[in-house]
Amino acid sequence: MACKVLLLATLVVLTVARPEPPPPPGYGAPTPVFISSGPEAPPRYDFNYAVKDEYAGNDFGHQESRDGYDTKGSYYVQLPDGRLQTVTYYVNGDSGFVAQVEYQGEAQYPAYQPVQAYKPAPAPTYTPAPVYS
Repeated sequence: MACKVLLLATLVVLTVARPEPPPPPGYGAPTPVFISSGPEAPPRYDFNYAVKDEYAGNDFGHQESRDGYDTKGSYYVQLPDGRLQTVTYYVNGDSGFVAQVEYQGEAQYPAYQPVQAYKPAPAPTYTPAPVYS
């Protein structure tokens, strides 16, 4: 009987002494940070680069400038067939990307000439010494 009373007392203590849920975090949503309070300045930039590697045969470059919503630029690349491809483009506001493509030079497709990997040994150039008996 004492065992039943002890078990009942333990259940009552566990029920009454429930831990409280943790408190909610002590911070709110982050406040937005504005860099400037006035109207944003229109984008304005100008850049260019060029690469010419005669050993590897690479020749390409790019130039672009932007002032507000007007963008102009061009890029070029040396094609494997020997021609130079130049693309000139512009974007005015919502007009979209307008490009003009030009090619300089004539396409070259040389016939394949395999390289001989093995050559026979050259004939000896010495003369044998005379034999005396």
